[in-house]
Amino acid sequence: MRISLLCIRYTTFALISSALLSACGRSDTDWPWYHGNPHGTHYSILDQINKNNVQDLKVAWTFDSGDAFGEGGSQSDMQSNPLIIDGHFYFVSPKGRLFCLDAATGEQQWVFDPAFGEAVNTKQRLRGVSYWQAGDDQRILFTFRGFLMAVNAQTGELIKSFGRDGKIDLREGLGREPDSVNVGNVSPGVVYKNLIVMGSTGNTPGHIRAYNVRTGAQQWIFHTIPHPGEFGYETWPKDAWKTAKGANAWSGLTLDPEAGIVFVPLASAGMGDKDFYGGDRIGDNLFGTSLVALDANTGKRLWHFQLVKHDLWDRDPPTPPTLITVERDGKKIPAVAQVTKAGVIYILDRTTGESLYPLTQVNPPASDIPGEVSAQSQIMPLHPKPFARQHLTEDLLTKRTPEAHETAKKIFSGLRSRGPFDPPSLQGTILFPGMDGGAEWGGAAYDPETGMLYVNANEMAWILKVKERPPVLAGNSGEAIYLNHCAVCHGIERKGSPPEFPALVGVSERLSEAQLQHQIINGNGRMPGFAKQLSSTDVAAVIGYLKGDPAQAAKKDTPYYPSTDGDPYVFGGYTRFLDQEGYPAITPPWGTLSAINVNSGDYVWAQPFGEYPELAAQGLTNTGSENYGGAVVTKGGLLFIAATVYDNQFRAFDKHNGKLLWQTTLPAAGIATPATYSVNGKQFIAIGAGGGKNPKAKPGGSVVVFSLP
Repeated sequence: MRISLLCIRYTTFALISSALLSACGRSDTDWPWYHGNPHGTHYSILDQINKNNVQDLKVAWTFDSGDAFGEGGSQSDMQSNPLIIDGHFYFVSPKGRLFCLDAATGEQQWVFDPAFGEAVNTKQRLRGVSYWQAGDDQRILFTFRGFLMAVNAQTGELIKSFGRDGKIDLREGLGREPDSVNVGNVSPGVVYKNLIVMGSTGNTPGHIRAYNVRTGAQQWIFHTIPHPGEFGYETWPKDAWKTAKGANAWSGLTLDPEAGIVFVPLASAGMGDKDFYGGDRIGDNLFGTSLVALDANTGKRLWHFQLVKHDLWDRDPPTPPTLITVERDGKKIPAVAQVTKAGVIYILDRTTGESLYPLTQVNPPASDIPGEVSAQSQIMPLHPKPFARQHLTEDLLTKRTPEAHETAKKIFSGLRSRGPFDPPSLQGTILFPGMDGGAEWGGAAYDPETGMLYVNANEMAWILKVKERPPVLAGNSGEAIYLNHCAVCHGIERKGSPPEFPALVGVSERLSEAQLQHQIINGNGRMPGFAKQLSSTDVAAVIGYLKGDPAQAAKKDTPYYPSTDGDPYVFGGYTRFLDQEGYPAITPPWGTLSAINVNSGDYVWAQPFGEYPELAAQGLTNTGSENYGGAVVTKGGLLFIAATVYDNQFRAFDKHNGKLLWQTTLPAAGIATPATYSVNGKQFIAIGAGGGKNPKAKPGGSVVVFSLP
């Protein structure tokens, strides 16, 4: 019996040994949890691979799922952090298929297709799966589209006694009409005793729910948009609980099994356009953009800490928090560290939610968008210092070339840039760091040996702009329906804002008519379903327009009229602040890797992370680059991380000083978190090579595993 699994099973006992307590914050021979262990530390006690021999690492095996697809701005990606249990290697492919491999050889043992043979050519992002065991009953629980499924971990067969024929429709049980919401999931739930606690994403209220792992029955629900009489209800307009969508836990959850607490990082109170315009949700909007501690047995709120009031910047906590221990005045304080897109770290007492480091109040500029009432004050930690720059000024504009500098200067002169919490505007506001962080979904790695917290981050500026809702094009042509319902995300010219909003130019060549119909009606990820808004005739008209049918083009004299539906202001699109050649319009670093001592709050080391190969070839090195996915830290003195989008590198650093000790090129960018494990006394380190963030490179769908010769 592995200690890492015993952590959960024995939490029902009154006495737990100190050895068992510490084991919940690490992994040993297996990697049985998303991010390694319940505490989400990404830490392993394995040390066969260490600083003295890491340079000898070789490929042990590779496995290609064969599920990569797409090109340009419509690629698949694979962000799965695998589970390794008793010599079995479980991971999810870019098309959502669940594979079980021999962890020592990579030989396929079984595969489960949640689409049951249906062609899948739309992005099915899933970052991991969950595992539960009671005797011989071993289950993998994972999501596909809007369903939570249970699969036999030994055979790969759907467990029909779970839910309805092996799956749960996550749209049900939210207190809304199921057809009115679109629920998805990108991060796995956490298993506690006989419960699996689930967050969600999509066009839905983000309520947290726990299900019985045997039957699938819903056991409790926590309303992230409070109902009448519940704590936080007064921070919303009176009837918002009936219609508001958002405040969801898309980035995953962290569990303290010893205390029976689940830590929930909740996203912005808005969803879609409402991420950036909150005129219909005046108030602080609890529990939007907050960290909430819940009783894992009942779902009761224990404490909350709101990171951003009335969030207008989509400053979702991008990752599950990390459970750490802070040593202070000779005492060990159980704590929780939440890294953020804003490039700051909140370190809180795990029991009370109080900050262990001083905070400061910020009084940001007020919004000048009619109808918007931004929060008058926000908070920021004074310590640790931010791990990303916070205020873009003219002296930080790129100097890569004179032309790039002039381009950046010209664009910058027309924008607002007044530091953190500068509200969205009609002219455009600099958001720095941008919408993809700061920290991203890979999260932080924590080393309990040294008290070091490792954070990889993006340091890119984005342009945040809102605009008046466009007028509605009259008529029922496919073009009119598209412009009135779809163009706000995919653009008038159908070029989208990849990768989050894919381009629809040529979409009929990638997806069949049936697939397009399914996507429009049911939605997927951020995209809401339009079953209630569009008739079957309307859907057919949109598909015809996307396929280039001239009969679905609006006539030239078709009039526009003012829209009376929805908010008066809408999001202007995802826009990075780039120069004329498509490189970041600010001075490097554009991506960083940092190590922070959680006991002092001081940085031990920090450095650029990643490169653009073509710039490096011209002599511009150590720029850093966008990076997604996290790190693994080991007792062997190593920090393993891929993550960088453009150079396809997998690297090992000395965890004490950040020195690069080993690197290798992957077949596609490893925008995933690695895993390390041991089989028959041999240590392996695994990474998913899926790409998908670089529109100039082909995506992948393989796992690459390394070991010593």
